[in-house]
Amino acid sequence: MHWINWAIVAVYLAVVVFDGLRRTRGTTNIEGYFLANRSLPWWAVGLSVMATQLSAVTLIGTTGQGATDGLRFVQFYFGLPIAMVILGVTIVPFLHGAKVYTAYEFLEKRFDAKTRSLTSFLFLLSRGMSCGTIIAAPSVVLSAIFGWDITWCVALIGIPTVIYTVLGGVQAVTWADVKQMFVIVGALVAIVVVLIMRMPVPLDNALEIAGATGRLRVFDFSFNLSETYTFWSGILGGTFLMLSYFGTDQSQVQRYLAAKSVDQARSSLLMSAYWKIPLQALILLIGVLVFLFYTFTPAPMLFNPQHSAQVQQKEPATFAALEARYSAAITQRGAAAREASTDIDNGADAATKSALLAFRSADSSVNVVRKDALAAAGRVTGEASKDVNYIIPRFVLDHLPLGFAGVFLAAVLAAAMSSIAAELNSLSTASVVDFYQRWFRKEGTDAHFLFVSKAATAMWGVFACVVAVYAANLGSLIEVVNRFGSFFYGSILGVFILAMIPRTRAFGAFVGLLSGMGAVAAVSFGVPTLSFLWHNVIGAVVVVVVGSVLSVGDRKLPTA
Repeated sequence: MHWINWAIVAVYLAVVVFDGLRRTRGTTNIEGYFLANRSLPWWAVGLSVMATQLSAVTLIGTTGQGATDGLRFVQFYFGLPIAMVILGVTIVPFLHGAKVYTAYEFLEKRFDAKTRSLTSFLFLLSRGMSCGTIIAAPSVVLSAIFGWDITWCVALIGIPTVIYTVLGGVQAVTWADVKQMFVIVGALVAIVVVLIMRMPVPLDNALEIAGATGRLRVFDFSFNLSETYTFWSGILGGTFLMLSYFGTDQSQVQRYLAAKSVDQARSSLLMSAYWKIPLQALILLIGVLVFLFYTFTPAPMLFNPQHSAQVQQKEPATFAALEARYSAAITQRGAAAREASTDIDNGADAATKSALLAFRSADSSVNVVRKDALAAAGRVTGEASKDVNYIIPRFVLDHLPLGFAGVFLAAVLAAAMSSIAAELNSLSTASVVDFYQRWFRKEGTDAHFLFVSKAATAMWGVFACVVAVYAANLGSLIEVVNRFGSFFYGSILGVFILAMIPRTRAFGAFVGLLSGMGAVAAVSFGVPTLSFLWHNVIGAVVVVVVGSVLSVGDRKLPTA
């Protein structure tokens, strides 16, 4: 990569770390460190909420998914607006009005200490692992693209993030997120412009060609419980997932607890409700445009350069045969695409339909060869051979003009750092408030608790980097951890629902939480074909039902 691209990345990292140092001034207590003295404007909180969701996995993985699978992934977010409206009139006023530092602190006020501690522990467990995988995802890609050792890639992403998060707290995290959102969106728009300008056929023709492969299909109304991305799984399962994530996950709750008022906290959530789906659709559309670009411009057979090199080295005959098949297949696909575009321009409906069918057949042939190549890569390397995460980085490095690659890499780092920083800050908050202050040292000076908070942030940062190095060698762990989050989300949401139901009791909430987790475990291992989105529904329903029934029984018990 050209030195100008690296200069752009270096300047970006320097600005973020310097801003974190600058914002340490005036932070002398944990309310300032964790909640910015509850003084942040709604628009900054809203952008921070959105930035924490835009991890590097989104920029790298979701664009790759758009290239291979199209737009239907956007259905995953259909429940988001519903969830934001519900949260705005339920949990947000409860938590903001309670003047708590963590969402789980509220559970002790409503139920008891053991329910609070168990829920907070589950958050720390799942979110600590998640933070490591967020670092690992872009690190793996950087390692493969540039040939660097994975440890150095983890350090490049993790160390600057830990520094400005430790020093600046939520104040630095939030305002860094604001800058990072502009960097991310700017990079995405720049890539779209370049892709459109590089398209050798009119854009409407290209999109019609992509539509022939099903990549522009957004809605899937089939009610298939084993299919993750459908309208119903997005509306039902997605609503429960978003309710839990934005309403009970400390990494999100901490953002709107830092807002000036309940109304501003609501406004920050509604910003995500309005803008998240269009932004996600834009990211997926970039993937579709990259697919179209590679339809007219020869694409690598294997986008992971390390896997490609190893297959060529260890099985040269196999690689040569695959390359010959692939070259013929992509040549045929490109010719079919150009013929289809010509027929579209001529307005020949019958000819266009025939040409699009021919293109779809040629595209299927390309996919068959790539599937065989990926199988060979998996056999040779002994690693997961899906290369969806390498599609957009290869396009950026191989085809974007000078400087654009630096902007995109800065955007990837911005996306990773915003998510990591939010999670580190929330992990530190839960550790100090829910455990250190609650069980070990209730009284102390502001200076002492501020020191402990920064130490906890650094500790979780080191933990996440260690997990990232380990996770980088286990290709499937990212998917496993994502499912692991849904394993707990529904049950945790159920406890907060119980907290808003009058006359529910602590015993019912605690046992309900354990029951919800048990039910999800039984379904997860007993019915592996069930999409993980439905785990959130099952966990929440079981917790609420069991907790409500036991609370009724508890009220009937005689008091001493």
